[in-house]
Amino acid sequence: MLLTSMDIDPSDEAEFNRWYDREHLEERVAIEGFLEARRYVADEGKPKYLCLYSTATFDVLDSAAYRTALANQTARSKANIARFKNMIRAVARITISRGLGRGAWLGIIRLRPQPGQEDKLRALLHDALDPHGLDSVISMHLIESDPLLSRPLTDNASDSDPGAGDWFWLIDHADANPPKFVVPRIKKCERYIAAVTSVGTYRLMWDLARSDIPAA
Repeated sequence: MLLTSMDIDPSDEAEFNRWYDREHLEERVAIEGFLEARRYVADEGKPKYLCLYSTATFDVLDSAAYRTALANQTARSKANIARFKNMIRAVARITISRGLGRGAWLGIIRLRPQPGQEDKLRALLHDALDPHGLDSVISMHLIESDPLLSRPLTDNASDSDPGAGDWFWLIDHADANPPKFVVPRIKKCERYIAAVTSVGTYRLMWDLARSDIPAA
């Protein structure tokens, strides 16, 4: 999964949303190996906009087709990408996925594992991500960023980024109320967590599947 999130100046927001909705999502989902994309806007949390791109395999996110697309952005894409602020880009493996389906709302918790404790944290999170018995919680997933591929696609891509290997706990839920069960479950894992760097609740704007795009 590829996760991107960003802020945009209010003066540029209308064009940013037109570009995302009419060009960018379809362009990305059309890349070989991409399956779908989901666009969100923050109810509580920052950055304001978030997008999740699902791929058939992790290797798609380091493939020749994907790299070609990144190297051949349209002029409109380059103009909008240059306006991004507080950009987050995580190229990640989905290591835990529990429950079925997705909700209209997405809770997201960004956390940083204690170095050397990743296996122990992952084992505890497998139980913590079980949605059974939680009203309105549809499914939960853990995605773990690849610290090399998650570097920003800029001239400073070689700069050290302590957050490049962060993990994201995704909570698909069916109503607007932020999930309340998270705090006690995080506490059970906290000895293996170096930091919880952000928490947010996002509303689904729309999604696009590869099967929605007409064949050429």
